[in-house]
Amino acid sequence: MGRLIYGASQEYEFDDRTLSHVKIAIVTKLRRHESFLLNWQIPPEQGGGRMSLWISREVSMAFVFSGSRPPKLNDRWMEALLHSSQRTGGMFIMREEEAESGNFADR
Repeated sequence: MGRLIYGASQEYEFDDRTLSHVKIAIVTKLRRHESFLLNWQIPPEQGGGRMSLWISREVSMAFVFSGSRPPKLNDRWMEALLHSSQRTGGMFIMREEEAESGNFADR
């Protein structure tokens, strides 16, 4: 499992493959000077619910991966993450299967 470290001490776990795609999407947005909400579902085994973070250039972030090799990126998944970020509700972290099927549009 990889970790997104947000600010001074908040840490959130994601599998390395998901975190790799989220990292590229976040960096793409921040390079354009675009701030946005980052949203995801908290799995039931971690208590359930939802999480939203305000992502901007003013907040420090680190991406820590457990694996030593970056995965091959899925362009459709990247496009789906970036597309979701254009809505008022912000970017929604979705599973790769959701991005492939287009079932993320209703979030």
